[in-house]
This record gives sequence, C-alpha cells and structure tokens, in this order.
Amino acid sequence: MIEVSCNYCGSDDYVVKHPSTMNGQTADWSAFRCTTPDYGVHGRIVQCNKCAHVYTNPVQDGDELLALYSAVEDEIYVEERIGRRLTFSKHLKALEKITGPGNGRKILDVGSYIGVFVEVAREQGWDALGVEPSDWAAAFANDQGIPTLAGTLDNPDLADESFDAITMWDVIEHVADPLGELQKAHQKLKPGGTIAVHTMDIDSMASKLMGSRWPWYMAMHVQYFSQKSLIRFLEKAGFEVIWTGVQGRYLRLHYLAGRLHGINPNVGKLADFAVNTFNMGDRAIPINFGDLFTVYARRVD
Repeated sequence: MIEVSCNYCGSDDYVVKHPSTMNGQTADWSAFRCTTPDYGVHGRIVQCNKCAHVYTNPVQDGDELLALYSAVEDEIYVEERIGRRLTFSKHLKALEKITGPGNGRKILDVGSYIGVFVEVAREQGWDALGVEPSDWAAAFANDQGIPTLAGTLDNPDLADESFDAITMWDVIEHVADPLGELQKAHQKLKPGGTIAVHTMDIDSMASKLMGSRWPWYMAMHVQYFSQKSLIRFLEKAGFEVIWTGVQGRYLRLHYLAGRLHGINPNVGKLADFAVNTFNMGDRAIPINFGDLFTVYARRVD
C-alpha cells in the first residue's frame, strides 16, 4: 500500500472522509469482481482540500491493481447476462442519440468484462471491440465469438485515432490514474470522437443520506466522482462535455436479492423469500437510486 496524491490536482493536502474498515487487511482478487458482495469494506477514503476530489489513500500501486484485475474470475456475472444486455441496450440507444447509428464505425469498450456491451453494439451495426484486464473474462468473451483484447488501453494493438467512440461503463472508479486513462482514450479516439463514462455519484442524494453506509464504498473503488468532478477530469484530458445525467440499470430480481444480502442480510433474506415464493427470479427490472450517472463528451484538439 502506498500513499498517493490527488490525481486531479496533485495535492497531498487532504481530510479523511471515511476511515478504513479493512482492519489492516489487504484485499485479494476476489474483492475486485464486479459481483463482489463486500459492500462497506474499503480502505481509507479521503477528500482533497484543494480540489475536493475523493479517493482511496493509501492504495495498491497501478501495477498491483492491474495484477489483481488480471486474476479476477466471476461466474456470477455470467448468470446476470439478461440484466446486463437490457442495461447496455439502453445505454447504447442513449449514446447513439449523440453519435448516430453505428453503420460499421468503430467503437471500443474499455473494461469490457465478458463482452456484453460489445455483443450488443455489434448487433446494432458497430464494428465493436473490447479490451479487458481479466484474463478469464477476456478468454470467456473470445470463446463466445466476441472480439476482446486482453489488457488495458496500453495494449499495442490499439492504434491512436482509430475509434469513433469509446465507452467506459463502471471502469473509471477502479483505476489508479483516471486522468491518465482519459488522456489515453483521447489519443485512441478519432478527432471529434465521442466518449461515454459511467460511474457512481458521490454527490447524489443517496450518498449523502447514507453517509458511510453508502454501498459503493468498496475496496475495488479507488476513485469517487461527482458529475462536476468527472466533467473537470474530462475537460483536463482534452474533452468537451456534451451531456451528463443519471442513468440506472436493469437487474434480475434473483441477482438483486443477492446484492441486498451484502448490504443488509435480513433484507436480503426477505427479498429471497419473496422472489422464490412468486418464482420471479429471472424477471429483470429497472433500478435507479439516482447515484449512477453517465457523462458523454467529445474529443477536441
């Protein structure tokens, strides 16, 4: 674990927002699965006194974080494909309001996991490609015929100025150097290309009401953005913001009940009972607590 400076402004002047709940332990790869139930288990979360960016400090360095993500395996995520497809279909329609239809143009999904968004985009006419640090997830996607490169935006097969659009769905909060990743995305986009970045909103009403009990405080999240702060990051990386706003997701009721166990075991048991009693486990429903948002921006030079 190393002490780090604010990724936006470089300041080392911060205040502790939430103390660590890990009791001196270091998270292993299982805490970095998308479907981990470890809500409320996190490192020390601080807020920069200069620019107000919120981040985990201390944290594993970038190479160690990448090694942890490379080792991730997550069979539970595979079971939630129905909800993910519905979510990504909705996100793609919103993106296409800005970009227009795919019509063979190139789109890159960063942190594509098992390739659900890439699959949806290809079905809608995009020349879509994923890049994913988890060796297991990248192999799973390729086995399903979904083109996916192993690694990150540093993969040498990703040429500069080669994509019309880049997406980062629930990725930016996981990386040690978010500003650097956005700058790399800027390089990979064609001039005028579009980026979509989706993450949790630390300034949302849900976050403010729940305080330290907000479930998105987790070991795998090392950066925490508001809509305003993510706009500042994008602008500093060379983007012009087009739109920002709340966007929820779809979850199967069986999966949602399982997530509730991680937040409150008693509520989870009640949810399990209701879902099983009425045999509704595979029904996907829209979920929106107002604490997930997307920013769409355009590369400017």
